[in-house]
Amino acid sequence: MIRSPETDLGLSHVALVVRDLDKSIAFYQEFADLQVIHRRNAGGDIEEVAWMADGSRPFALVLVASANLNDTPLGPFGHIGVACAKPGDVSRRAAEAERRGILRSAPRNDGPPVGLWTYISDPDGNTLELSFGQEIAFSIGSGHDALEVSSRT
Repeated sequence: MIRSPETDLGLSHVALVVRDLDKSIAFYQEFADLQVIHRRNAGGDIEEVAWMADGSRPFALVLVASANLNDTPLGPFGHIGVACAKPGDVSRRAAEAERRGILRSAPRNDGPPVGLWTYISDPDGNTLELSFGQEIAFSIGSGHDALEVSSRT
């Protein structure tokens, strides 16, 4: 197969097995500002699949609904990280998570390049990190050799 301009290249998605697809979609819409960009019925052990994204880049969170597949939840430290637009977004969502009993780690500011962050548990026990002030884009733009490897291959 020849890669076309419409074909993904590089890091494209993270997939999680979930038990209740609608509950997981609602969680990621509310806490991570993700929207469903694709949804379909599947077959076999997989009942239904939803792709969610924030529209800022070609990257999706893939939620795979299955009552039969067993998977290890991501966390408590392993996590999916989502950057928020304002520090107040992190604090407000952490307060709501605490109210619901799903806050894993209270908001904490570690300064640059980590910034303000909090951990929240999704409906299946996966960890979502919400942050403000992380500097991944600035680290990439600072000329690290690791990113130049892909352009030479």
